[in-house]
Amino acid sequence: MGLLVALGVTLLAAVPSLRGVLREIGDIGPGWIVAAVALELASAISFVVVFRLFFDGLDARDARILAWTAQGSGALLPGGGAGGLVIGGWLATLTGAPGQWIVRRSAGLFFLSAAVSGAAMVGAGLALMLGAAGSDDRPTVVLPTVLAGVGLILVAALPAILRSRARTPRWLAAIATGVREAEQTTFTRRPSWRVLGAVGYLAFDVAVLWLILRALGSTPSVAALTLGYSIGYIANSLPIPGGIGVLDAGLTGALVLYGVSPVHAAAAVIVYHAIAFWVPGLGGLLAYLRLRPRLLRAGPAQAADMV
Repeated sequence: MGLLVALGVTLLAAVPSLRGVLREIGDIGPGWIVAAVALELASAISFVVVFRLFFDGLDARDARILAWTAQGSGALLPGGGAGGLVIGGWLATLTGAPGQWIVRRSAGLFFLSAAVSGAAMVGAGLALMLGAAGSDDRPTVVLPTVLAGVGLILVAALPAILRSRARTPRWLAAIATGVREAEQTTFTRRPSWRVLGAVGYLAFDVAVLWLILRALGSTPSVAALTLGYSIGYIANSLPIPGGIGVLDAGLTGALVLYGVSPVHAAAAVIVYHAIAFWVPGLGGLLAYLRLRPRLLRAGPAQAADMV
């Protein structure tokens, strides 16, 4: 929460005029917008790819539609991606899939996605420390990089740590189960190219923001943009539908913190958020309209394959 307050202060200290922001948005050509939408679509498809890795017991068509529904829910409802997985899990129960299987796989997918984001954050921070263009303020680079790195190590080690404990709080055991499921699905059961979907899901989404900034004439380094994106997205964990307002403030403040001009940051985030909201949102809505009537008739026929 302290980090979000700092980002808000950074943004308010350099609030650009609305007229300047709107002028910058108006200067973005339609070709840039089409390319940005295509990149966001690639991000959404990447999520479908990795979703099918974890929900391999479902019918392929159902899994694809559920993945789109989960993304749409994450874009439209509070809680971001975690909220979308909850909705996707609830709909998966309509296929007859066992509840514990859904919980394990959803948790595994969530923690794999979080691990990819954390690793990207650490990599971006290290690149900035080694001289990549970005913020000259060392604490704003070192602190989030160290925190992300320590967090990754602790979460990855959690299942092994808890094995030696006789009693474990239920919430901590649930986290360990999700981490274990992510590790087993990704590395143990059968290595799959679908793991790359978790990378594409993040990379293509960051590329949308980079492309819009490029269209505005501002080209931050990939390292600075990735670190700013990762920190700014913390705001999306707040319970605000669609992240409206809080995500814009968080991303804009973070981009300014890492060297983007306030006008360019605000204009790029507004356009980016619109694309990141509508592409998965419309896709998820269409998927839900196709999925629900059929799943209500499906029954528990597939349950035996998912134990």
